[in-house]
Amino acid sequence: MTTATSAKRNSMLLMALCAIMWSLGGIFIKLISWNPLLICGVRSVIAALILGGYMFVTRTPVNFNKYSFGAGIGLSTSCIFFVFANKLTTAANAIVLQYTAPIFILLMSAFLFKQKLHKKEVVVVGITMCGIVLFFLDQLSPGNILGNIFGICAGVFLALMFVMVGQGGKDDSIRMSGILFAHCMASIVGVPIGLMTTTSTTGMEILYVVILGVFQLGIPYVLYTVASRNCPPLACSLIGMLEPLFNPVWVAIFVGEMPGTFALIGAAIIIAVVTWWCISESKEENPDAPAL
Repeated sequence: MTTATSAKRNSMLLMALCAIMWSLGGIFIKLISWNPLLICGVRSVIAALILGGYMFVTRTPVNFNKYSFGAGIGLSTSCIFFVFANKLTTAANAIVLQYTAPIFILLMSAFLFKQKLHKKEVVVVGITMCGIVLFFLDQLSPGNILGNIFGICAGVFLALMFVMVGQGGKDDSIRMSGILFAHCMASIVGVPIGLMTTTSTTGMEILYVVILGVFQLGIPYVLYTVASRNCPPLACSLIGMLEPLFNPVWVAIFVGEMPGTFALIGAAIIIAVVTWWCISESKEENPDAPAL
């Protein structure tokens, strides 16, 4: 096995570990009774310390410009909406609706940057929107409906983060700085407001939020940074799909929460069409690329 092949394989394994660690979010958010803002803020404090420490050790510069700042706004807002969505609707709904981000990237590119949508992209957006509609056909309470809306908002702002990083070029410091800024912003907003509306806690809840900060956000972002150096973008995208697949599984096993039938159908449609789009885009950008 060549060195390049070995590095690629190891990076794909790191990406798989990263996605599985990301998938822990749903269960621990469900188990913490705090205000969602406090959950988001405290886990972001921990994640920011880990990512900032990694950037310091690797001498990655903090790059403050409109792209990293915009990416920070997008990711921090997405994180806040995602935690609220997890509290109000099922974990499966929250994570799959957040994973509609690629579709909103297409729409932002069309409306903000005047890029023409091709027929294939219009079909992808249309099918995904149909999948989203299915999430609202289950027997839902007003809270569940609001949770679904928050999940979609998480996808919109995650798309904004990707768009801003993409506009910033291939400078890794912009992406990493954007993630660092995001967690700093989420901390500044979430901790003060969350503390005012959270009256009690337990030792286990403190442990859970530490797990979120260290193992669900902090370490995975470092793993993603390392993996992305040798793991092809398509492989990163497809392996990342382990998160929306495993997230509801953990919640079903440990909390007993199950999504509705229509939501499951909608999730299958969205995951399938986003996966197909990722593969299709990769082939168009590099038609001679070897198989993964």
